[in-house]
Amino acid sequence: MGSVNFVCIVGHLGADPEVKHMQNNRAVCNLSVATSEQWKDKQSGEKKEKTEWHRVTIFGDQAESCGKYLAKGRLVAVQGKLQTRSYDKDGQKHYATDIVADRITFLGGGERGHRDTGPGDTGSQPGPDDDIAF
Repeated sequence: MGSVNFVCIVGHLGADPEVKHMQNNRAVCNLSVATSEQWKDKQSGEKKEKTEWHRVTIFGDQAESCGKYLAKGRLVAVQGKLQTRSYDKDGQKHYATDIVADRITFLGGGERGHRDTGPGDTGSQPGPDDDIAF
């Protein structure tokens, strides 16, 4: 059997998206997405929570849309693959694993859920659970 590299997370943005353009003018957007789990400690009965932070990278038109429509706190679903990279810092080799997204779905309301309107544009915006087509 072959192998599969697929990841799907749903979480909230921890910061506004960072959009940059590469030398070929293709957009790249970096997101920081938090996922949390909650449970009750069996011994103490105390409520516990653990948050994981995920670095997400998306390219092209979807990157542009993320920069335009998303803001800190917005709920998103991310589908893509895991990619590990290495870099040197202070003479030591470090590794980081990122999600390279194939698809970002905007969920829930957001602080910045508007878009720029142009001539003849009604100023409509994606609804809370609309799947944005790219």
